[in-house]
Amino acid sequence: MGETPSPHSPPFSKYRWLRLLTYLLTAYTALGIALAGSDELHTSYGLTTAVALLTGALQATAIVLALWRPTPAWTLSLTAAALTALLARPHLGTVSTPGPDWPWTTPTLLAHMAVLLLLALRVRIRLTLAALAVTTLTTYVLQGVIGAQRYSSTGVIAVALFAVTVLVGTALRSRSEARTQLIEQTTITAEERARRTLLEERSRIARELHDVVAHHMSVISIQAQVAPHLVENPPEELKENLAGIRNNALEALTELRRVLGVLRSESPDNPGNPDATEGPQPNLARLAALIENTRAAGLDVVTRLCGETRTYPPGVELSAYRIVQEALSNALRHAPGSSVRVEVSHQSDGILLCVTNSRPRRPVQPSPGSGHGLLGMRERAAMLGGHLSAIPNLHGGFTVTAFLPKTGTPRQPRPLRPDFPRPDIYFPPLPDDDPHHPQPPTGEPTP
Repeated sequence: MGETPSPHSPPFSKYRWLRLLTYLLTAYTALGIALAGSDELHTSYGLTTAVALLTGALQATAIVLALWRPTPAWTLSLTAAALTALLARPHLGTVSTPGPDWPWTTPTLLAHMAVLLLLALRVRIRLTLAALAVTTLTTYVLQGVIGAQRYSSTGVIAVALFAVTVLVGTALRSRSEARTQLIEQTTITAEERARRTLLEERSRIARELHDVVAHHMSVISIQAQVAPHLVENPPEELKENLAGIRNNALEALTELRRVLGVLRSESPDNPGNPDATEGPQPNLARLAALIENTRAAGLDVVTRLCGETRTYPPGVELSAYRIVQEALSNALRHAPGSSVRVEVSHQSDGILLCVTNSRPRRPVQPSPGSGHGLLGMRERAAMLGGHLSAIPNLHGGFTVTAFLPKTGTPRQPRPLRPDFPRPDIYFPPLPDDDPHHPQPPTGEPTP
C-alpha cells in the first residue's frame, strides 16, 4: 500500500512543542500496552515471559512506527496480533470451560486501534478501508480455526471498534484537509483582491498622469516650438533656450509614457513583459547626455571617472542613472548657479556615486518638497543591497553618496562599510566654496 503522509498532518502540528508532546504520549501509550499485554499473555494464556515480552514489544514498535510509516506499522501490528493469537491457541479453555478472550486480547485490541487511527489520519481513505477489510477478514479466519465454545469471542466487538476508529480518523483527516483548503483559498482570494485593488489604483494614477501631466508637457513643448516665430529677429540665445525647453519637454513625455506603461501593466516586475516598458531604459551610457542637459539649464557640472569602466546588470545601471538624475535635479532646484561635481567610481565590488554641489550663487526660490526624492533614492539603493547617504557638507552645499553592488541582488540592508567615504574628507571643496566662511545649508533637497 502507498501512503501520502504530510509533515504537518494530524497528529502532527506545525508547533515543535506539540509534536514532541505527541511523540511522548505515543511512546508512553506503547510502553503501557506492551507491559499490560505481556503480563496478560503470561498470566492468562500461559506463555513464557520471553515470548510474552516479544509479542508486546512488537505491538509497541508498531504504535511508534505508525507516527512516520503508518502502512508498515499496520502490517506489523496485524502480524503481531495474529502471531499472538496462534501462540495462545494451545492454552485456550476446554470444551466445557470457555477460556479467555480470543483472538483479540484487550492490550492487542487497543494497540491495533491506535495503529488504525494513525493510519486513517495519514493515508488516503481507500487505503484505510482496505486495511480495515483485511483486519476483519483475519479476525474471522482466526475465529473459524477453533470452536467458539473454547474461548470468549472478541471478534465482533473488535471489528466494531476498528470500524469506529477508522471512521473517527477519516473524519479528522477530512476536517483537517478541508480547513487547509479553506485557508489556502482564503489566502489566494485575499491576494487576488489586493492585486486587483493595486491594479485599479495604478490605472487611476496612470489616467491622472496622462490627462494632466502629459497634457501640460505637450503644451509646453508646442509653445516652446512656436515662441521663436512670435518674435521678430529673436536672438540665438533665446532660440537655444527655447529649443532646450522643447527637448526637455519631449524627453519628459517619453519618460512619462514609460511610467504609464509600467503602471498599466499587470506584471510590471516581470522584466520580460513587453508592456512594462516602452523603449530602452536609461543606463550609465546616458549619463553624459544627462550632465550636458544639466549644464544647459545653468549649472556648472564637472565629472570625474575612476576605475575601469564595466557593464552592470540593467537594474544597477538604471538605479545609478536615476540617483544621479535626482541629485542633479535637487541641485538645480535648491542651489541655482552652483557648481556640481559628479564622481563615478568603478570598484571591485560595485559602483560608487557621489554628487556634490556648492552653495547657491543665486537666490533660492521657495520650493517646499515632500521628501519623496531622497526616499526614492534610498529605496533604489536598498533594493539592490547598497546604501545611500544625503547630507549637507561643510561648505554650505549638499552631497549625495551611494554605493550599489555589482551583482544588484536584493538583500537585507547592511550597515555602512568602514571604508564608505565621508564626502567632506574624500572630496575636496569645489572652487567657489569658502571653507572659512561656510554658508548655512539650503536645506535637504527634495523633489
